[in-house]
Amino acid sequence: MTIRFSRHILVACALVAACGAAVAQQSGIKRTPLQKVEFPDGYVTVSGLAELPPGGSIGRHTHPGIETGYLLEGEAVMSVDGEPDKHLKAGDSYVIPAGVVHDAKVHGDKGAKVMAVWVVDKTKPLATPAK
Repeated sequence: MTIRFSRHILVACALVAACGAAVAQQSGIKRTPLQKVEFPDGYVTVSGLAELPPGGSIGRHTHPGIETGYLLEGEAVMSVDGEPDKHLKAGDSYVIPAGVVHDAKVHGDKGAKVMAVWVVDKTKPLATPAK
């Protein structure tokens, strides 16, 4: 299988990785799209980096598929509805089931950097805000 990236795909990936307007933009968060692949059938797999400032938060939201991630730098508290909060430090990974409300907040006085991968229904937005 050959994967070709055009400028339009990279722009779309940037919008997807930034969750578009679906999740309220949080001040100081830097998002870097890495790649977007339409696989498996009916789904899109998206990967990206997010850098959060000290005290930063992603905001409560859901995805129409799973999210997996790896904390590259810093510490964060991952809140997943129905589960106890998880304190993550650099080197820790996480998995969030499809459709489950979650949030991540930086813990401590340093920022955090995470690499995430989403495998989501390609007919739906990458993220939807939650209350």
